[in-house]
Amino acid sequence: MQGTVDGFSYGLVTPLVAYLMACLGGALGLRCTTRSMAVTGAWRPGWLALGSAAIGSGIWTMHFIAMMGFTVEGTPIHYDRSMTFASLALAVAMVGVGIFIVGYKGASGAALFTGGTITGLGIASMHYLGMASMSLDGELRYNTLTVAASVVIAMAAATAALWAAGQVRGFLWSVGASLVMGLAVTGMHYTGMAALRVHVHGTADPTTGESAAALLAPMMIGPLAFLVLAGVVVMFDPLMITGRAAVKPAEHKPGIPARSAPHHAPTRRRLRARGPVEHRTRTPQNR
Repeated sequence: MQGTVDGFSYGLVTPLVAYLMACLGGALGLRCTTRSMAVTGAWRPGWLALGSAAIGSGIWTMHFIAMMGFTVEGTPIHYDRSMTFASLALAVAMVGVGIFIVGYKGASGAALFTGGTITGLGIASMHYLGMASMSLDGELRYNTLTVAASVVIAMAAATAALWAAGQVRGFLWSVGASLVMGLAVTGMHYTGMAALRVHVHGTADPTTGESAAALLAPMMIGPLAFLVLAGVVVMFDPLMITGRAAVKPAEHKPGIPARSAPHHAPTRRRLRARGPVEHRTRTPQNR
């Protein structure tokens, strides 16, 4: 029996909140990625790791907030906790690989394509592993073409977001990029949900079990707390807001004093003026 699937049982509340979470995770992750490009040494992997965890947590939280509004008529829905958290770990790991590639190789060319592809595949993998964590009295079936479209959307969104992270143009630039990223990631989620069909067996009592919100809300406490902490880090780092790298002092070799540019021009002018004068004073002596 074909089950009636409803992805908006709470109306527009869950899609809007899910979108805001995707934007929040994207904004924090992009700022951390941008910040990593302004530092060297041990700080860079730290910023990249924080950005990976922020984007992965934001996407994962977005997915399961959206799933709170997902119901199937005729069967209760349960979630496997271990597989649910495995989808979070997968999202952070694959997003991290893509971000580290761009963070060290630059947001252009082959590095951007490779990083965006891996990050997009991580987003899509998180989505479908999260779907696999559901257990219900039925069978999930997907339309192959629609699934492929959702994966392409995820890769395009990830590539665009990583490209934006490499354009160090300040906080407002990253806010705009995160809004676009949130829209694309949320669109990928609902495109993937449009590919779903549920064949209900009809052997379970549909009145048993807890609601999706009651099942999923406790699992989101950790990722939400992490996003709050990441937000505090961003707020208290002024370079994260301005997007400007610290001005580094001019490099010079030991024992050689550093010279400033303004003093060179007058010196060269004095030398040029002195040359002809010395020539005129020596000419009579030579004769």
